[in-house]
Amino acid sequence: MRMMIWGTIGTMTALAVAIAGVGGERIQAAERWSDNQEGLSAQALAQCTSTPAFLQIPTGILQSNTGNLLVAESGTAAPNTGRISIVDLDGHRRTLLSGLPSGISDVGTPNGPSGLFMRGRTLYVAVGSGDVGRNGPVPGTSIPNPTSPPSSPIFSSVLAIHLSSRVEQTTDGFAMTLSDQQALASGQAVRLSSGGQFISVELVAKLPNFTAKPLAAFPANVDLTNPFALVGVGDQLYVTDGGQNAVWQVDISSGAFRKLTEFSDIPNPLFPAVGGPFEEAVPTGIAYSGGRLLVALFSGAPFAPGTSSIQQVFLNGTQMPLVTGLKTSIGVLQIDSDNDGADDRQENRNDGDDGDYLVLQNASTGPFFNGPGLVLRIVETDRPPTVLANCLTRPTAMTLDRREHTLYVTDLAGHVVAIPLPR
Repeated sequence: MRMMIWGTIGTMTALAVAIAGVGGERIQAAERWSDNQEGLSAQALAQCTSTPAFLQIPTGILQSNTGNLLVAESGTAAPNTGRISIVDLDGHRRTLLSGLPSGISDVGTPNGPSGLFMRGRTLYVAVGSGDVGRNGPVPGTSIPNPTSPPSSPIFSSVLAIHLSSRVEQTTDGFAMTLSDQQALASGQAVRLSSGGQFISVELVAKLPNFTAKPLAAFPANVDLTNPFALVGVGDQLYVTDGGQNAVWQVDISSGAFRKLTEFSDIPNPLFPAVGGPFEEAVPTGIAYSGGRLLVALFSGAPFAPGTSSIQQVFLNGTQMPLVTGLKTSIGVLQIDSDNDGADDRQENRNDGDDGDYLVLQNASTGPFFNGPGLVLRIVETDRPPTVLANCLTRPTAMTLDRREHTLYVTDLAGHVVAIPLPR
């Protein structure tokens, strides 16, 4: 493990993640762990080392074939400051692509590039809802932005960035303009140059910014479309949507898309003391393993302990719980799987509920976002997980260096955190 020690993780004061949703099929939370998660079995906890806070609200991370970390960043308060950064394993950052869509979301934070998936030299990017919507006049409702058009025409989309063989090693950074975004929205591919090098960008799919969801208390209510993470399987991309509580299926070649599955609201065990009777599901992290998608359900306000879960979603859209009783799970992967994004088209194969999973939790106690973020290891899904790391502050995404057995985690304060895993 070669990441340099840059000091401890800073404190994050923001209390909201720029993800929200309303949506699909009810999931019963397990009650085997208490609110303070005393049931979690802890062994010797891994130590976190982190880069300086040089990232701008990172929400997605992966390790490329060259070993670098690629990070998606939501941007700053200024519009269209979304960015993809290259971070090497010594903790140095360079820009790959700046000027990506971003805007201040309905919860008041920058929202732009989020999930990343890479196949060969093509990087797929999920772009969030940006500033297409605002909170409605009734609590829990949304409306299209009434004051101005969106900052970008390609919010709620999936982009493909095609890289040459040497770009990742040598680039000083490419920049996208609003004119480039408008060209993408019209169906054109965009070729960007920097220092004699080139990349091309195309729009794979433009999802609807929102869909109507009339409520008795507010007939003009809409559900914003807010892509968060994505994974590729064969010629399809699967995209979690924290706004519509769904997983989208996107055909890479044609751009055709449909909702593969939706998740229902979750009973709120704190009601009526805190919050309403239900929480939203809010799907976030996604991985592929053994013929199924693994989807982390973050859950919505008041983010009660025990209401978050990991769901199995088969490629025919059926779903079933894998791990329940969690708190704000935001990422999931299977340690002993090498087929994330493989060309595996089986729809109903289940290699068994037991495996070796890592789950990233944004917070550990609650309601809301109290306690440190955790990395959990789950070997048997009917037993309490082991806490591998409790040294995180509001983590957002993770990627595993399988060769070095090191987990890299982004957090809302702008760090990349390295966590060595036990072998």
